[in-house]
Amino acid sequence: MMAKLLSVNVGMPKDVSWQGKTVHTGVWKSAAAGPRMARRLNIDGDGQGDLQGHGGEQRAVLVYQIQSYAYWQEYFGRSDFVFGQFGENFTVDGLPDDEVCVGDRYRIGEAEFEVTQPRVTCYRVGLRLGEPELPALLVSHHRPGFYLRVITEGNVRAGEDIVRTRVGPEALSVADLDALLYLPGRDPDLLRRALAIPALSPGWQGSFRELAAAPAARSTGWDGFRPLRVTKIVHETPSVLSIELEAEDGAKLPAAEAGQYLTLRIDGAADPPPVRSYSLSSAPGAPAYRLSVKREEHGFVSKYLHASLRAGAVLEAAAPRGEFTLAPGTGPVALVSAGIGVTPVMAMLHQLAAEHAGRPVWWVHVARNRREHAFAREAHTLLAALREAHEHVFYTAAPAAPGVRHGRPTVASLAELGIPGQATAYLCGPGPFMAAIQDALVRIGLTADRIHTELFGARSPVNPGVAGRLRVPPHQPPGEPGTGPMITFARSGLSVPWSPRHGSVLDLADACDVPTRWACRTGVCHTCVTPLLAGDVEYRPLPLEPPGPGEVLVCCARPKGDLVLDL
Repeated sequence: MMAKLLSVNVGMPKDVSWQGKTVHTGVWKSAAAGPRMARRLNIDGDGQGDLQGHGGEQRAVLVYQIQSYAYWQEYFGRSDFVFGQFGENFTVDGLPDDEVCVGDRYRIGEAEFEVTQPRVTCYRVGLRLGEPELPALLVSHHRPGFYLRVITEGNVRAGEDIVRTRVGPEALSVADLDALLYLPGRDPDLLRRALAIPALSPGWQGSFRELAAAPAARSTGWDGFRPLRVTKIVHETPSVLSIELEAEDGAKLPAAEAGQYLTLRIDGAADPPPVRSYSLSSAPGAPAYRLSVKREEHGFVSKYLHASLRAGAVLEAAAPRGEFTLAPGTGPVALVSAGIGVTPVMAMLHQLAAEHAGRPVWWVHVARNRREHAFAREAHTLLAALREAHEHVFYTAAPAAPGVRHGRPTVASLAELGIPGQATAYLCGPGPFMAAIQDALVRIGLTADRIHTELFGARSPVNPGVAGRLRVPPHQPPGEPGTGPMITFARSGLSVPWSPRHGSVLDLADACDVPTRWACRTGVCHTCVTPLLAGDVEYRPLPLEPPGPGEVLVCCARPKGDLVLDL
């Protein structure tokens, strides 16, 4: 039986209310009368609200099947579905997800289309139907629907036949590829075959490349927090204090990777004990962990450490972690920092010096003046031991001196340093500094994928479709305080007692204006994956694929006890 186009559905984005927020979405579609022109980016009269996840040339037209309509009506016990109910542009009879393959081409009316990828699982389809768990169900029940690219523009109308004009290579169905991305138990051979499909959208190709290249899970060193004893305190500058830590029981500490950080829980500084993260500045494999803390005018924890910490004190620490690490290789490296941002790149410099690999190294550091220049002698000594090192220091609050430039690095001054375009750069410092340096490095020839940054404090949020939210500092949630376990958002410096009125840890974070990252909110896409520093969770609903060791999916997690999260 030939497949048929039952309805052409269009709709322009609009603002809708959801959980106290405004969501800008184009998921509301309705049947259009008469012919409609299928164009390169969409159907005439149609629009997408979030172009990061929907729309564009690779996702111009969304398809869903009437057979899946019947399936979900029975599943939910409903009979109120209308064409466009699932946000699709084409409601079709036939073309099941387990038979249609990415790369297949179809002619409908005057237009020709190519299948590019399954639907991106997203909370908004659940919002449209009033069924919050639908994004996960679409994947677990193998009924996602799929996107089309417009090969030949032309008019289409309801009632026209759908004729397959070409079979895609590799014969991987929409359902196969959807499961390959979102479900566990991946077959490496299927990953290789998926990457051989030219029609597969670049976004999905990138995801599959990451999965194919993913290394084995790193050891977290230890679970939760363990006591470490302060063995040495060194004043690097009047405002920077270095703290050396060893295991309280005398055991050898796991080696940290250059660029990683420690998260400390600091009893005595406040109640409940605050949690803070500090980069390790010591050489990887050193017998003690060294971290360095700048005294901040409004930082009560840093003030406490500077004023009250003594050798012999015991601090609780989570294991070293962090993805801002020095990648192996033989190519040139640029280590660029400002102020206390020098700490993770100092660890990288120690590693480069210890390896004697002969990699060209550009060391660029910005400080206020000589008095505030932390690790000046240590860095100079390490650089002198390298075969090809280029040391460049900038002072912002002091006149130029021999070997030191005045001011901040600019495009022109960075260009003069001779950093090659094939260098890999690692940046750490205040947010505006890193943004400016990243832009300058791109302008002098480095590609963006070779520039890595480390930013302490909250990461930039990913909240697709949420419109017009003002960024406010994290705070206690409105309403009566909870009486449950203590949830600590380490990056935000906030501890909040749990209340069952929050459906998930993500809901609590949203209520506290803690910056978060999410998309499906049902345990499918792993956008919300977050390092779990301490504690344990249960899942409602269960995620389709569990997170890795030491990680949690906050969108569907609830605490079993006190939690410390890297949020």
